[in-house]
Amino acid sequence: MTSNIIKFVYQNQIIEERNPDPNETLLNYIRTKLKKTGTKEGCAEGGCGACSVVLAELRNNKINYFPVNSCIMFLPTLQGKQLILVEDLLSQNGSLHPVQQAMVGWHGSQCGFCTPGFVMSLFSMFKSYSRYNDDLVKQTISGNLCRCTGYKPIIKAAKSLNNKKKVDQFTKNKKNVIKLLKKIDNESIVIYKKDKKYFAPRYVNELKKILKKNTNSHLLSGGTDLSLVVTKERKDIDSIIYLNSINELNYIKNNNKFIEVGATTPLTKFENYIQKYYPDFNSILKRYGSVQIRSVATIAGNIATASPIGDTLPLLLSLDAKVVLKSIKKTKVVPINNFFLGYRKTKLKKGQFIESVRIPLFSKNIFKAYKISKRFDDDISAICASFNVEIKNKRIKNIRIAFGGMAPTPQRAKYCEKILLNSSITKEIIEKAEKALEQDFKPISDMRASRKYRMIVAKNLLKKCFLEVVHKKLIRVVNWDD
Repeated sequence: MTSNIIKFVYQNQIIEERNPDPNETLLNYIRTKLKKTGTKEGCAEGGCGACSVVLAELRNNKINYFPVNSCIMFLPTLQGKQLILVEDLLSQNGSLHPVQQAMVGWHGSQCGFCTPGFVMSLFSMFKSYSRYNDDLVKQTISGNLCRCTGYKPIIKAAKSLNNKKKVDQFTKNKKNVIKLLKKIDNESIVIYKKDKKYFAPRYVNELKKILKKNTNSHLLSGGTDLSLVVTKERKDIDSIIYLNSINELNYIKNNNKFIEVGATTPLTKFENYIQKYYPDFNSILKRYGSVQIRSVATIAGNIATASPIGDTLPLLLSLDAKVVLKSIKKTKVVPINNFFLGYRKTKLKKGQFIESVRIPLFSKNIFKAYKISKRFDDDISAICASFNVEIKNKRIKNIRIAFGGMAPTPQRAKYCEKILLNSSITKEIIEKAEKALEQDFKPISDMRASRKYRMIVAKNLLKKCFLEVVHKKLIRVVNWDD
């Protein structure tokens, strides 16, 4: 069955919205329809966290809380979830939530514009974890920017929650929320609003049929890039097919040869899994974007966007990943090295969608990845580099090197690889390999970095990688202090 009614839980009741505008952001709906103005717009691109709200959904009969940027989330994607705003944290007797009280007690706010976003991020942490250490707190608020308070009082406020009881009004009301969420029909959604269309199929076979008739539709998963067409370019998206309602595409499988990641698997789920196999992949994902972004963004979406600075793409290139493409009749497996055709161009054709990504497991290889950006957290790469090296008898038996930010597409460093292959790791060989990077890439100058800077850094990252390979006791130091 299909429906044109969006249903979600808000303030202990099921809210229904008939035929909503597919391009309306959740933020706009909150402020204009719900008349709740605690949630702010700062950047309109998911970069500052002022618009942060918390969503909750049922997973294995348990409530899972996660923060999102409401400024880049379309209203129809709220289907089947619970919406929690900063105003909802106040208890019925008028007392502040423990998170709010901690912010007050530790003077975590000055002008207050960003404060609701911080509160909602910390609320999500409060509901999702039992203990809050430095790393967790800093990860939690990495997507929330503040110009005037400074972060130390906010961090202290967050850590003080370790001394608070984890029971709040949401804990007490959990059974009722579960009941309400179960009442919402798991129907496919079809919306026609003036000249706009929105589809949210529940199954892959439904998706195929919709794609057959709507070949020009935009596929939406996390939407952290696509939504900017509306919020920044001020354009309409005529036809959207939302994929995240398809549970068949949300999975991680491992056959001991490769990890297969379904197209709608959020990065927060994948990053925890990949840690065991490729710790550097996990580290890059932690810096890919904020928790708000990673809660909805997907690897498949990153691939389909084909950004030359997409953080996961150099890593996937060096790991020789494969993209599984699905159409109405066929399944095609494409090596990611052959997937990118040019700037923002891929082999993905009309009527096709990415079903999954396959990441080979190299048990004997050394895998290194580095991201260089102006800000450590939640910033776009100037350069991203990845190295997959197999060493046997002190010689490089196999090597794959890939860079993002150095060309119109993420790209392998073929000349550099050729120099290093079958060579011993010496100062002279590394210097030759550095020189070969000049044949591999002709980087541009832009707002993130100059051409000269990019080349110098690329060479230095190559050197850094092999210093770490040779001197295994070397560790990377990250300074978290203000």
